[in-house]
Amino acid sequence: MLNTQEQAVFDAVENLRQSGIIRRIGGIYDSHRLGFISRLCAGKVTDLEKFASAVNAIPAITHNYVRSHEYNVWFTAIAQSEEKIRTIVNGLRAATDLHDVHILIATKKFKINTVMGGAGAPNPERVECNDAKQSPTGVLSDSDRARIRIACDDIPHTLTPFKDWNVTVDELREDLAQKRMRRFGAILRHQDAGFAYNAMVCFNAEVTLDAQHPGLILAQKPYISHCYERPAFEGFPYTLYAMMHAQSAEELDSFIKDAATSIGNPEYVVLHSVRELKKTSFRFF
Repeated sequence: MLNTQEQAVFDAVENLRQSGIIRRIGGIYDSHRLGFISRLCAGKVTDLEKFASAVNAIPAITHNYVRSHEYNVWFTAIAQSEEKIRTIVNGLRAATDLHDVHILIATKKFKINTVMGGAGAPNPERVECNDAKQSPTGVLSDSDRARIRIACDDIPHTLTPFKDWNVTVDELREDLAQKRMRRFGAILRHQDAGFAYNAMVCFNAEVTLDAQHPGLILAQKPYISHCYERPAFEGFPYTLYAMMHAQSAEELDSFIKDAATSIGNPEYVVLHSVRELKKTSFRFF
């Protein structure tokens, strides 16, 4: 029988879900560990509505943002090969006015951890990895695939969600232990949670052998949720990408200046999040 305290927690979570602050509660899986690749794509679009409609029909594209730059659309695609990613992008080019598009690999990851408004940054030495070299972990059984497909979804809005999923907590803990799953928890709409000011800040940061990598420095900042190294491309010389979140425009500006100062004030560009066209979780298998 549910006690009063448990009921209060359940009701509080349900209120956050119904208000839209919580997008979903479920597993966040590592695409590379499951044999998939993820690519950030940057391009230029004039007809945003047509582009958004086309993207919404493609399950492999999980995130799609309009940003304040001549490269105004930035979207993430997940697939099992580079060829399939290119097929997705070429299909969008044919169906919309998407052009001058670039498919960007993450040559290094320094942080994937949305902890805002506090000092809860992970140890960056532990999260750095080379995206190009990371490989899947072992062979997945049919039951593994079935469980992962279920756990990518939102848990049932019930008092016995794992039982209703037909998934055990021990199985999910094993996914964490095998590093297939990064974490299990709530994914928020950070704009509704009080962090309405967001930007992707890209730095042309110099890397030297005798100094700590600037990506490791930025990974320690609690206002930065994601930090990656990516290759530069024509007209865009920036290689270090950091997603920043703030509660006001003034706070965001102070975060950007603090981040730049901490890595030697390199040239940088601020791509404000103008509009969210799509944000979903990828459904593996």
